[in-house]
Amino acid sequence: MKQVNWGIIGLGKIALQFAENVNLADNAKIKGISSKDQKKIEYFKTKFQIEKKYCYNNYEDLLDCDDIDIIYIALPNSLHYEWINKCIQKNKRILVEKPSTLNFSQIKTIDEKFDMKNIFFAEAFMYRFHPQILKIIDIIKKKEIGNILSMKSYFGTDILTKKNFVGFKRKKNIDENNRLFSKKLGGGAILDLGCYPVSFSILIASLVSRDSFKDFQILNKKKEISITDVDIDSYAEIKFENNFIAKVGASFTKNLGKQTEIIGNEGKIIIEDTWHGLSSKIYVINKGDKKEIKFKTKDNAYTCQIKSLSKDILEHKKKPEFPGMTFDESLFNMKIIQEWLN
Repeated sequence: MKQVNWGIIGLGKIALQFAENVNLADNAKIKGISSKDQKKIEYFKTKFQIEKKYCYNNYEDLLDCDDIDIIYIALPNSLHYEWINKCIQKNKRILVEKPSTLNFSQIKTIDEKFDMKNIFFAEAFMYRFHPQILKIIDIIKKKEIGNILSMKSYFGTDILTKKNFVGFKRKKNIDENNRLFSKKLGGGAILDLGCYPVSFSILIASLVSRDSFKDFQILNKKKEISITDVDIDSYAEIKFENNFIAKVGASFTKNLGKQTEIIGNEGKIIIEDTWHGLSSKIYVINKGDKKEIKFKTKDNAYTCQIKSLSKDILEHKKKPEFPGMTFDESLFNMKIIQEWLN
């Protein structure tokens, strides 16, 4: 089987998770890596059996490598814009970690450059490739819960409380150098976690009608701001042009979980783990009846994403296959996120 040669810029935790899942995809392989940290280069080189000539400590050298089919940008949020632009200049296909940019202005500038280049672009919302999402789309299209009216979707975990050895809880000090709490590095709950429920609300709203992409309103915003000036507990309602309403939340201080509830006029869908599908279980409730649907798949959401995007590239497509995140959706996603942040 033909394989897509992936190159990775930035070798942090998310890059390691990505690389481990590339190994599980039969149509993909890690061909090259780049990092400023030589220890990380050596670790990845050994673990994933990467040839020395494809290991770079200069990011642009990886972009210049003709043997690399697509670049996965796994750098901090604050560096996404710069390296998306570099990839465009080098005509390299792009998978960028979420969020694609820090603000709407940045991605709008990228949009103008894409008009000239027509390069494959994907934002790494891996949850969209899990089989449960296709099933949910099918349920909605078949109107098993009637006409879709609204949804509630959250992503949050308390990372600021820890237990001591006798079980007592106490608040941890916020480390301003930690990327999650650094405004300079693009930290905050909305950018790190809130981008997930916003992106999912765009997908579900689009199933109601395409008018969802025309306009929106952000209502009932609520945010807690940390001493480092980033949000750590945030909520909002998104009212789309087609009157579909999504309640979204993201938190570093509360265990909101990963559940989504999609509500129709005849029932609802409950997704236990929207973002990773680790429980691989959803519920469809209609007129008092509750149906449980389980998914048996050997691939997690990350592997599903890699397989699907690699297939797209092998088939010479210019954008991810539905329901993957298209550039237009990434653009709209960042527009909503910015309104939520402001």
